[in-house]
Amino acid sequence: MTTLVSSTDTLTRDALAVLQPGFLGTTAPDWLLRRLGEGLSSVGLFGRNIATPEQLAALTERLRAERDDVLVAIDEEGGDVTRLEVRHGSSFPGNYALGAVDDVDLTRAVARELGRRLAACGVNLNWAPSADVNSNQDNPVIGVRSFGADTALVARHTAAYVEGLQSAGVAACTKHFPGHGDTSVDSHHAMPRIDVDLDTVHARDLLPFRAAIAAGSKSVMSAHILLPALDPDRPATLSPQILIGLLREELGFQGPIVTDGMEMRAIASTYGIERGSVLAIAAGADAICVGGGLADEGTVLRLRDALVTAVRNGELPEERLADAAARVRGLADWTLRVRGASEPGADAQEGTAPGTAYGAASGTEIGLVAARRAVRVTGSAPPLTRAPYVAAFTPVANIAVGEETPWGVAAELGRLLPGTETGSYSGAEAAGTDPAALAGDLLAAAGDRTIVAVVRDAHRHRWMSDALDAVLAARPETVVVEMGVNEAEPRGALHIATHGAARVCGRAAAEVITGRRD
Repeated sequence: MTTLVSSTDTLTRDALAVLQPGFLGTTAPDWLLRRLGEGLSSVGLFGRNIATPEQLAALTERLRAERDDVLVAIDEEGGDVTRLEVRHGSSFPGNYALGAVDDVDLTRAVARELGRRLAACGVNLNWAPSADVNSNQDNPVIGVRSFGADTALVARHTAAYVEGLQSAGVAACTKHFPGHGDTSVDSHHAMPRIDVDLDTVHARDLLPFRAAIAAGSKSVMSAHILLPALDPDRPATLSPQILIGLLREELGFQGPIVTDGMEMRAIASTYGIERGSVLAIAAGADAICVGGGLADEGTVLRLRDALVTAVRNGELPEERLADAAARVRGLADWTLRVRGASEPGADAQEGTAPGTAYGAASGTEIGLVAARRAVRVTGSAPPLTRAPYVAAFTPVANIAVGEETPWGVAAELGRLLPGTETGSYSGAEAAGTDPAALAGDLLAAAGDRTIVAVVRDAHRHRWMSDALDAVLAARPETVVVEMGVNEAEPRGALHIATHGAARVCGRAAAEVITGRRD
């Protein structure tokens, strides 16, 4: 590969400053440390980089030894999307559960505790919360990541989440502007298109972002979506009309604008990541998120060189790149000030806690408190005292969630009722799944044990719904646990909606099923 520059001149440093790359492994590679010394301002962390809180703290400390003001970013929404607890499942319910409870003090407290844990590990930028209004119940990528389908509810909880997270000294990155909730396509796979009029965009999708900005969100993440009412030609991430005209000028947001992952196919398959990154910065974005899929030095150098070349050939104004780098450095300065204010003996100013009805003593259990309050029960059944058979109806994993994070109720039921067994059942209409055959296999495996059928977005998966109906026809005493968006009619002798599939949601459901808390 040919490198355009070997020195770290101002232009090169600015190009590095706007990148937020990832890497492989649980220790910082030499190339990453070297680039931090040359001007790289941010590093993105994913589940592959995290083993334990102690390891993560050591990793971030090593990054700061190279650059004290480095922005260490993570995609930690809580709930289904967790990186801190990627191997075990989150201790916090996600947005959908918090929206179901609809207690803004609780949302603020959950976000503050999540932020406290991130800050303790040295993370100072969280690519959260999702401010998307989940107006399309068939949305394949947002779903339980949204506070709900009601605009006002989403707005008030987005603001509370921002306040709670930033009170712990962790910058929020409210996403996915101008709203990813009304899509039927996952932008990881292709370009979603939202065909609604401008009045709908303003009345429905923009209100939560206005609330986030009013609450002081330090950054905003753009969406790779095409919204012809705002820009008929380019997706939001690459649109000056949306990033500058709408977000900057109309909504008044002056912090850094971060792109969603540039290797997502909505951008990469249409523009390529180099061309897409140049267009994004030119359109008004300030930071390029890349590293979820491409996590190597070569990617950093390709993007750096693409930006430098674009400036030199006049495609990208140098002052636009300098402005973007300055906004990123400004956010880094804020994190330094907050960290200093939180050190022993310092006068706390920024990053202090807002008033809340939940005291600090409840911090370690606040996720369980929220998960329990989010549970909705229909029907009745005597508490289980004998180990059941848990049948997990498993859809194709959402890329944002990932396949490595466990979900369900089997582990928690097994803790309360030793001997609990489980089986995973999956299918898709396109693959010709026979729901009756699937149900037959399940019933044979369960034997005479009570069946606990665990589903996720049953309303979106015909094979899942049909197989569940077949099981219920044979075993009407079956307990059904819905851990996705709760849109299907309640079924089963006992129907439990957890409003999310985090580990703590599974625990709350297991407590209902057994009538036991430990």
